Amino acid sequence: MKQSILLDGPKFQITIRRLCQQLIENHGDFSNAVIIGIQPRGTYLANRLVKEIKSLINVDVQSGILDITFFRDDFRTKGASPLLANSTVIDFIIDGKDVIFVDDVLWTGRTIRSAMDAVQAFGRAQTIELLVLVDRRFSRQIPIQPDYIGIQVDSIDSQKVIVSWNEIDNKDSIVLINETQQK
Repeated sequence: MKQSILLDGPKFQITIRRLCQQLIENHGDFSNAVIIGIQPRGTYLANRLVKEIKSLINVDVQSGILDITFFRDDFRTKGASPLLANSTVIDFIIDGKDVIFVDDVLWTGRTIRSAMDAVQAFGRAQTIELLVLVDRRFSRQIPIQPDYIGIQVDSIDSQKVIVSWNEIDNKDSIVLINETQQK
């Protein structure tokens, strides 16, 4: 199995800071914007963004986490065992708000489509934007494109993009794994 490190160390943090600066440029003091991390791994990026924005402009950004398990189009076909649901924590109404969905990797677009369905339970957003740490271009099954991108990766379906977070993996990194070489 061949691995290529796409991003780690200081460049990982610089990428998050750049994404925060783009958000600040577009949303100012975040008085009308909320950040929603998509479970499970988008939540780590969302938490980092909220913390970094606070350090840059001293603003507490409203944020939440969203579980999309029961909104997935493959919910009933995901193997023999049922999917385990994560938690949703959104303690505010999103009516008229600018919602920024956050996820670690954008691949087929199906997760984001599910998130758009799931978030409707919390009101009607004014706008929905998408921020991803990794955009796996050329793999979309649904016409969804990110508004904010950490890095773009041109990969094929037999490759995997793994994002590791210091909070749970004891390191920050993005690795491309070529699975075709396993045997």
